[in-house]
Amino acid sequence: MKVFNTTAVCIPSKHYMVDISEKVEEIKKLVDGGKYFTINRARQYGKTTTLTALRKKLESTYMVLSLDFQSIGADVFENEAFFSQAMARIIIDCHEFEKIEIPEETITALAMLNEASPEKIKLDDFFRIMKRWINKSDRGVVLIIDEVDSATNNQVFLDFLAGLRDLYIGRETDGIPAFQSVILAGVTDVKHLKMKIRPDKEHKENSPWNIAEPFNVDMSLSETGIRGMLDEYESDHNTGMCTDEVARKIHDYTNGYPFLVSRICQLIDTDICSSIGKEAAWTCDGVEEAVKKIITESNTLFDSLMSKLKNYERLKLQLRRILLQGETIEYLPDNKEQEQLMMFGFITRSNDNTIVVANRIFEMRLYKYYIGESKFSEEMRGNALDNKPEFIKNGELDIPLIMKRFIETQKYIRNLNDEEAERKFIEEEGREKFLTYLSPILNGTGTYSIEEQTRTRKRMDIVIHYLGKRYIIELKIWHGEKYNSAGEKQIIEYLDYWNLDTGYMLSFSFNKKKIPGVKKIQIGEKILYEGIV
Repeated sequence: MKVFNTTAVCIPSKHYMVDISEKVEEIKKLVDGGKYFTINRARQYGKTTTLTALRKKLESTYMVLSLDFQSIGADVFENEAFFSQAMARIIIDCHEFEKIEIPEETITALAMLNEASPEKIKLDDFFRIMKRWINKSDRGVVLIIDEVDSATNNQVFLDFLAGLRDLYIGRETDGIPAFQSVILAGVTDVKHLKMKIRPDKEHKENSPWNIAEPFNVDMSLSETGIRGMLDEYESDHNTGMCTDEVARKIHDYTNGYPFLVSRICQLIDTDICSSIGKEAAWTCDGVEEAVKKIITESNTLFDSLMSKLKNYERLKLQLRRILLQGETIEYLPDNKEQEQLMMFGFITRSNDNTIVVANRIFEMRLYKYYIGESKFSEEMRGNALDNKPEFIKNGELDIPLIMKRFIETQKYIRNLNDEEAERKFIEEEGREKFLTYLSPILNGTGTYSIEEQTRTRKRMDIVIHYLGKRYIIELKIWHGEKYNSAGEKQIIEYLDYWNLDTGYMLSFSFNKKKIPGVKKIQIGEKILYEGIV
């Protein structure tokens, strides 16, 4: 019986997985066209699984050399002799252990290169052996190298890329034997490696990989693809799930990030099915339970992401501006910080040409990260925990009381009357304080997310999921009765969308005529609790 897999490569005969055959076919067209290109995507984005499927697809037409730089040590990049000998050994191993059909004379030449004195070896010696093999081969030779990140910050690797570029140009201009296609895969886009190790004066010039074809294949998993995977699972297990609804819910949380899709399904299949039964587990509520587990667990993906925030302070600050300060940041193709955030998988480009966090799970995890280190954490969390027992009644959250207790902790802000103090509170403190206050109340039982279209300086809609119930709280800045009425109208529309009868608004006001507190109002058939800080 198949299982869901979140480690290493996914194999169709062993694992439930989204059909990626169309993506593989798109990539094959690049290979057929003789293109050299890079597949750079964030960690655990399905690169190795895609390369494995691609290799099998290509093997009927081409000779495929599939290498993995993760298997070689850093010392091989010390000089071109060590690197050339390491490449020779890897290719010999492909022939010996993976049964790649490489001519004996090529294997013999590689063995001699490996045994030669390093002082006499140049990188060109390796390329000469490759050219002789390619020249005699009756099929095009495709070179695939996975985990090229292992080679970053090494001049030797840049020289290797330059050698591949020379082969490509020689093939196009003079018919020199060269690889049919070269595919480099990793998190880092190798066209930017020159920034890391070249002297400053060369940062903007002479990329060793400027012949690479743009790689525009969408490797995220579509809602349709997720549904197809769930249909296969359903035919094996007969859970009674509505695969359309569950697939939509999974895609809504993950935006098709392969690891997250598989991890949600894996948790439902194991943990959640065993605790509440498969019929209840394979529902939208089951997806939310899996998400709740994911955003609090330690896994290799989050370990990698969070380490980047610790090592790149400027990236951390830019994400904070989006999440907690509500800034709308334009996508700038030449902005290095944005480039790195996209490369590591934190952000994506929205339809309106702004940058947004890549998916809701990342956003929820990042909020936990920032709230955890908030300067208000000890004070606000302590107050919330002191009052937590009275916030939960019969398994439901008492949101009006939560707002009331929060407002009581914030009365001092009404003494601020200068414009700068107001701006600082609005942009940097108000929402951070409320989220810090809310977090320990939900911890371990519920989650919250922020609606992307409302995450602005003026308003933010928080959607809380707690024990199968949904609560919507709008945070906004008081700008008068007219603006408040518009806010009421918006939240009523949200309640209609979510089929809810009760909503909540928390306004930060610097109008000293406004009395702080919480009041209940009726608007048609809906009830709103409006809090004023």
